[in-house]
Amino acid sequence: MSFDRREFLAASLAATGLACQRTMDQNAAAANTGAVSKLSMPGPYPGRVVSVHHPGSIIENQFQAEPVQQMIDRGMMELTHAEAPVEAWREFFEPGDVVGVKLNGAGRPYVISDAPVLHSIIRGLESAGVKRQDIVCYDRWKTAFDASGFESWLPEGVRWTYASPKGVRIQLDMDGYDRDVFMELPLVHPDYKSEYDLSDSHPRRSYVAKFLTQDVNKMINVPLLKHHQSAGVTLALKNMSHGLVNNVSRSHVTTTANACGIFIPAVVDLPVIREKCILHILDGVKGAYHGGPNAKVRDYTWAHNTMYFATDPVSLDKVGWQAIDEKRAEMGRAPVALLKPDKDSQWLNCQVEHIEIASNFGLGVFDDEKIRVKRIDLA
Repeated sequence: MSFDRREFLAASLAATGLACQRTMDQNAAAANTGAVSKLSMPGPYPGRVVSVHHPGSIIENQFQAEPVQQMIDRGMMELTHAEAPVEAWREFFEPGDVVGVKLNGAGRPYVISDAPVLHSIIRGLESAGVKRQDIVCYDRWKTAFDASGFESWLPEGVRWTYASPKGVRIQLDMDGYDRDVFMELPLVHPDYKSEYDLSDSHPRRSYVAKFLTQDVNKMINVPLLKHHQSAGVTLALKNMSHGLVNNVSRSHVTTTANACGIFIPAVVDLPVIREKCILHILDGVKGAYHGGPNAKVRDYTWAHNTMYFATDPVSLDKVGWQAIDEKRAEMGRAPVALLKPDKDSQWLNCQVEHIEIASNFGLGVFDDEKIRVKRIDLA
């Protein structure tokens, strides 16, 4: 796909390349995780996406546990070519691992992470020998975790954590973030202070949550299938870029000051994220094709009845983006990349090209001719 804005973003990428380079501290932090492993993004299956559909996965707006379990079992087997679900989980996890699970409560109460999906993931981890107390569920805001009710349906023994107590416009709190691991980009929120001190690096940095740098050695990314007003879609890449670091509001300050196209891949390219975020399970049982990411999705949700599996977040996001565009076409709406402002999506341009730029960072495969989608229907 080709859009005029892509040329501008490519120029921006070149202009900010030095600022986005990994710092010595970041490289040191990456070294602490060991040598780059075969699981590091885009992982052992670049360009491979498994799509599993089950028409009974949601009934009367309620996720159905047994169909969801079947979807996850089959998806993991097809992704890895394993003969049994336990073999698939053992390809990624082993006893002694401490595994984070990145949930998402931003679209509450309409499109958020749901209990049957998490429970099936936990069963898979346990089958691979991961102890329940070594599973840590996470979302960036404690207020979002609480309001979504996530804690109420965590199995006994499973831990949970967050990085910030609540969402604020200027997101520079540091208690839950690692001062030694960050992405630096010369992009400052204009509300930081009236006269910006160029010697102050703090507002130019987004620091990674201690949850990822210190608490876990592997992470499962569990994004949702949603439209996003500034980023176009919020899938695997954005669930990491805006869920694992602070100071993210600088990426989309106003409806015209939008830098998601470069901000998202620059964050995900951090060594600690590339190394630890090894599996992506896109929950598309229920989706939102417009009005995202928050409560405005209320009028635009639909039962998609599909889950997607990948180690490559770029290919996964390309396939998820296409699913949202197919639904938009069905509803008589323009593709996400051509969307113009309306009452429920007010950004001038949705920068969905962050997915292609992420491919240029080496985070995965964007070219449709090189993406292999295995589609399974469990009906």
